[in-house]
Amino acid sequence: MTVLLPPAGEARDIVRTTCAYCGVGCGVLASSDGRGGTTVAGDPAHPANFGRLCSKGSALGETLGLEGRLLAPVIGGRPAGWDEALDHVANRFAAIAAAHGPDAIAFYVSGQLLTEDYYVANKLLKGFIGSRHLDTNSRLCMASSVAGHRRAFGSDTVPGAYEDLELADLVVLVGSNLAWCHPVLFQRIAAAREARPDMRVVVVDPRRTATCDIADLHLPLAAGSDVALFNGLLLHLHDTGVVDRRFVDRHTAGLDAALEAARAATPDIAAVARWCDLPAADVARLYAWVAQAERTVTVYSQGVNQSSAGTDKVNAIINTHLLTGRIGRPGMGPFSVTGQPNAMGGREVGALANQLAAHMDYDDPVAIDRVRRFWQAPRLATGAGHKAIDLFRAIGTGEIKAVWVMATNPAVSLPDAGQVVRALQACDFVVVSDFVRDTDTARLAHVLLPAAAWGEKDGTVTNSERRISRQRPLRPAPGLARPDWWALSQVGRRLGYADAFDYPGPADIFREHARLSAFENDGRRAFDIGALADVPASLYDDLEPFQWPWRAGESGLQQRLFGDGSFHTSDRRGRFVAVTPRPPRHAATEAFPLVLNTGRYRDQWHTMTRTGRTPRLSAHRPVPLLAVHPDDAARFGLADDGLARIESQWGAAVMRVQMTAEQRPGTVFAPMHWTGVLSAAGRVNEVVNPQADPTSGQPELKATPVRVSAVATRWQGFVLSRQPLGFDCRGYWVAVRGAGHWRYELAGPEAPVAAWERLEALATAAVTDAEWLLYRDPAIGRYRAALLHGGQLQLAMYIAPDAAGLPSRTGPAALFSEARITPGQRRSVLAGRDPGRSADLGPAVCACHGVGRGAIEAAIAAGCRTTRALGERLRAGTNCGSCLPELRALLAGVA
Repeated sequence: MTVLLPPAGEARDIVRTTCAYCGVGCGVLASSDGRGGTTVAGDPAHPANFGRLCSKGSALGETLGLEGRLLAPVIGGRPAGWDEALDHVANRFAAIAAAHGPDAIAFYVSGQLLTEDYYVANKLLKGFIGSRHLDTNSRLCMASSVAGHRRAFGSDTVPGAYEDLELADLVVLVGSNLAWCHPVLFQRIAAAREARPDMRVVVVDPRRTATCDIADLHLPLAAGSDVALFNGLLLHLHDTGVVDRRFVDRHTAGLDAALEAARAATPDIAAVARWCDLPAADVARLYAWVAQAERTVTVYSQGVNQSSAGTDKVNAIINTHLLTGRIGRPGMGPFSVTGQPNAMGGREVGALANQLAAHMDYDDPVAIDRVRRFWQAPRLATGAGHKAIDLFRAIGTGEIKAVWVMATNPAVSLPDAGQVVRALQACDFVVVSDFVRDTDTARLAHVLLPAAAWGEKDGTVTNSERRISRQRPLRPAPGLARPDWWALSQVGRRLGYADAFDYPGPADIFREHARLSAFENDGRRAFDIGALADVPASLYDDLEPFQWPWRAGESGLQQRLFGDGSFHTSDRRGRFVAVTPRPPRHAATEAFPLVLNTGRYRDQWHTMTRTGRTPRLSAHRPVPLLAVHPDDAARFGLADDGLARIESQWGAAVMRVQMTAEQRPGTVFAPMHWTGVLSAAGRVNEVVNPQADPTSGQPELKATPVRVSAVATRWQGFVLSRQPLGFDCRGYWVAVRGAGHWRYELAGPEAPVAAWERLEALATAAVTDAEWLLYRDPAIGRYRAALLHGGQLQLAMYIAPDAAGLPSRTGPAALFSEARITPGQRRSVLAGRDPGRSADLGPAVCACHGVGRGAIEAAIAAGCRTTRALGERLRAGTNCGSCLPELRALLAGVA
């Protein structure tokens, strides 16, 4: 891969850091571009990505502007200084603890925090305030993996490495749209498969996603039936003799019970096929391929974890690897791919409510005493606290009186989000630390604290293969923004614990974290980085990526674990876990006949506080779409690109319809990114049920019974504005970031004339002393307007009875780059054109290079017949490769 960097004379400005997004943990090279911006490229030396970056990582430099930043503390809506804000937070916490006990205080933290932030948060709340109630948004993405690992291995340990995905002869991707959610890993697999044509890939997912582009077999199983599929595989492998008998006898326990449970529900392939609603021949093909391929890796992600049976699904997968001894050796093993950049770092420091620190647990009195003595924390909490869903329920009932939310947006991301909003509204004291001023959760805060963002933070993160990497700052934090660990330490000092929170910098926190990992660790605790317990600040600054464990006195690092059969259970044996398949907790009914699945889009991240800042990441899927099979669309009267209302017994949302045969009949899919800040009714987690796995506490985000109905509108339209507009359309609206402007997609139930009269009032308030260009036709409901100030386009508005009457967004959007529009452009702006400059590129396909479908179709018509040819002509597909499945689909359409 070619890495574009500044000239050699500017090399001193290059900073090696780590991406802010998913758990792949890609290395990044960042440098000043000499114009006040930041150039970003993949780090060829980082073993997670070897220079690759996805569309989101490639656009990191575009997210560093100050627009919308929270730059000073806010108390009750007014700006404040740090001393006043910290005194206020500490005093309120102290008063609430004195009146109601320490468990009346909770922290809700995030996989976006660095390990050093996480460590101080955990130490302050559990160790010194003495509350049990600290949990993390990582509960939503990987808690079932944690629980499954602990049941099987005695520790939360991913045994393999990314290299195994390339060495495997068979990769089974379960509940993972790797092509969109972890694109760099997907490209590593795709490249390995191209180099070794005998390598096979299987995708197990109810949806046919972009990941299926490289699949030899796709199994669109019924929602929640993964346990049946893998129980059946366990039986098939056992009954056909594909068993590593030596490994099982010497290094495992519990096989007979696991086989008995499997045989009771899925005695043969026919029973598995009925459970999973799959052709028996496809199930048999998967089982035969797994039996043949010793080097098998089973990669699983949110489709497994986000389930009321998520922990059982994880153990059903692990059982098959224990039976065959395919674990901890090159090219084989179960592999959990985490969602956030530091979800695993949080697991290391105890950021889950049922954990202590350094992989120690509340169910071990020796561990509780060990942490108490190490921290010298006489008030250490001695029992597990509320997991995320129960934590916000306790806030709603008043059991918890104060909550500090850090680097996350639970009013959008948690299921039954409306109830979360009501809980925060009723809470006595809400503190929010974030780098953006306006989020759904920040709107509910009594105190806002300005946090440092990516590019300003200094610390470590741990990726999905247990690899610890440095995040290094590119620039000072702006305004009064400060690192989260600093704000936490300052509150700790004000509460009377100055000695315990006297940290000069992140290196000091990391050293303490490393010392605790090794403290009285005889090797039975998996996590141990004691070799770095005394690392000086200079070496911490230069720390190279490494995989844990790294124990004191060890020179070589362990890339893979458990291959020698030594686990972290009391008897050192791995555990088969007997699991029984069960459907999702809430089944489809006559009233709610469809099953809603939620997930991510390719170019967006979580609640879009970062990715929503860059126009090119909003171009591929600018609005949230409800994916519906054509048969279901016909059944419920939905039209492609029309509006649909999605309802469950918990809430409702409105989205545009995307009819697609890739959606399993009887199910619908919606993205989880849109917020109340960006959309009138796009918060899909208003709809999602709050049922959780009884072991892990992870919510069932993949299976909620819903009904859908068409939303009638009398007009549709869009507004382009140089400045963000604060308005509440009576119908449907979604805000989209454009180049130099904001775009608002609109639709409503009232008469078009009433709609444009309201928009005119909004425009008049937003742009003073404006020159108006107008076209109104009440008879046909068509309206167009443009507002200019000093000859510069400030705002443009378009309304028609339906989408067919609206112009392209491309032409008028391009005019916002002009300091002053020309007479010709004045004449054409109402027509929605920019003459001579902007062809309609169509919907974006390649976000990395800004290539639209129109340009691709033109290139295909001109003779490009392969993705390589399209890449050579347009650069499409030449960076992260996430758009390659779409390119192939466009090529197939003309074959």
